[in-house]
Amino acid sequence: MAATRVLLLLSGRAESPGFAHSVCRLLGAGPGLGPWSTHCGLKRGRLVLSDGPLPGASTRLPLQRSPFCPFAALEQQFGARAAELPTNRGVDLGVAVLLQSSDLTVLLTRRTSTLSVSPNLWVPPGGHVELDEELLDGGLRELWEESGLQLPQGQFSWVPLGLWESAYPPRLSWGLPKYHHIILYLLVVSQESQQQLQARIQPNPSEVSAFMWLGPDVAAAVAATEDGTETPRHLPQELPPSVLAVELEEDGGTRPLALPVSTLLRTTPTTAEGKERVSTGTKFALRLWLQRLGR
Repeated sequence: MAATRVLLLLSGRAESPGFAHSVCRLLGAGPGLGPWSTHCGLKRGRLVLSDGPLPGASTRLPLQRSPFCPFAALEQQFGARAAELPTNRGVDLGVAVLLQSSDLTVLLTRRTSTLSVSPNLWVPPGGHVELDEELLDGGLRELWEESGLQLPQGQFSWVPLGLWESAYPPRLSWGLPKYHHIILYLLVVSQESQQQLQARIQPNPSEVSAFMWLGPDVAAAVAATEDGTETPRHLPQELPPSVLAVELEEDGGTRPLALPVSTLLRTTPTTAEGKERVSTGTKFALRLWLQRLGR
């Protein structure tokens, strides 16, 4: 088995969760939707989660999963399908950076349609953390690799926002999960404005097909959409019909894109498809961001 990236301390006993196990359940999550406050230690290249206080430096972060988390569903079924999941893999670790400009907007990118995992999803920049990386360094590296943005030292601050138990495919109706991650969302607050940051963005076309800056009002509407239903909410009258995004062209250039807000309010469908929407984990991160803003 690969090196442990997510380590659990359960009643003081160290445990490496298996691929098929729901991390939320192991940490004592009940039948509700959460989030659950979790003791968390941010280590080099890994995450330590505990059902009790950790010795030394630690923090408490909200941990959540989707209402249709396949790992929770499989554990409830006790059926043969769970036996088809890998037994030689653990839970992997990812980090995502919610980059906030000085004028209170956050950067989201649209994953390209050619990616095999989560195509066409709007997400913050992020990805895997290397074994020898500090978690913030891994997030900043992913931000640079995907957007071309490097933040000058001393011109940003950061704070961990929350933890998301992620599966892909996201629903059992799409097929058995092939990927299992705990995603650490980091809020990175830049001293630069949206205009200053956007002037330096150079998206990686192999991963990113568009990007946008989302303000609190539209973010609040997106964060309020409840995944788990196929029925999208009606667009609030006070919201604009579209938001301005920037889309990459095949020749390497960019063009403005009027993105319908209704697209951002879509929920996770019950059948597998690559329709453009905001990921469920991103909605969770936006809710946490808005709470910090006092919205």
